[in-house]
Amino acid sequence: MFDVIIVGGGPAGMSAALNLLRMGHSVLILEKENFGGQIANSPRVENIPGIKDISGLEFSHNLFEQILDLGAKFELEEVKRVLKIDNLFEVTTQYRAYKSRAVILANGVKHRKMNLPNEDEFVGKGISFCAVCDGAFFKDEDTYLIGDANTALQYALMLSKTSTNVYVFTLFERFFADQILIERLRVTPNIHVTHNMNLIAYLGKDELAGLRFENTKDLTIHDYPTNNVFVAIGQVPQNDLFKALVKTDEHGFIITNENMETSLGGLFAIGDTRKKDVFQLASAFGDASVAAFFVDKYLHTNISSPVIPLVE
Repeated sequence: MFDVIIVGGGPAGMSAALNLLRMGHSVLILEKENFGGQIANSPRVENIPGIKDISGLEFSHNLFEQILDLGAKFELEEVKRVLKIDNLFEVTTQYRAYKSRAVILANGVKHRKMNLPNEDEFVGKGISFCAVCDGAFFKDEDTYLIGDANTALQYALMLSKTSTNVYVFTLFERFFADQILIERLRVTPNIHVTHNMNLIAYLGKDELAGLRFENTKDLTIHDYPTNNVFVAIGQVPQNDLFKALVKTDEHGFIITNENMETSLGGLFAIGDTRKKDVFQLASAFGDASVAAFFVDKYLHTNISSPVIPLVE
């Protein structure tokens, strides 16, 4: 029996554990892959206040060691089922079942990929899904971006401040973004947009060397030599397992209130798995801190604080 089980060992999950352990609670973290989440794959992290420069792997290792020293328990197991029975939770993995008084879902998301050969091999070697994280590595170079919605346009505008040129490719004839972003894009002189282009191949042997597109109108093939591309075609929540327990939005993200509470008492959600607008390391820390406070309150009262009406 644990006070809290946390599903997911990324920055949000481990930060929540840090706060809860300092409050004196017993914590088990269940992670199906590797601790650290997506940030562990980043070669350089420069947006943590007070830390000028650190690799994602080193940051993840330091946080892991910090909460391990405080008594956190870890298991590399994939959660298969979560049930609430008589005010207790039962979390079942492929190996065993665990019980706790509260659960925090911090299972994150996956970037939607193009699903082309060499994509996984080239991540970190030219392919990036986060311009905020990696855009500075291509300062004063031409950068390439694929996407047509708000995140893609925000990335393009950000990259335009440090890149020589930004080349944006969309699959369709138009953007699916806020009009204000579209207008800003159109008046930025070093952003160049090409519509109706379908990426069909990543070029290169050991790292990215170019992109191959097919024009969806005339089916012509176009190759662009480049050592970088930012893929911003959306994120995929991994919440199918929890849809019977909590409310989710139309995209599958878990709906919470400002206390990180879901529609089920004692079940909280933090980080990228929940519906929100900002997906950054700093917001993961914030979610974790807020959740820990209200989990502690829940554990002391065994009832959740009043839930703000959820809006789908």
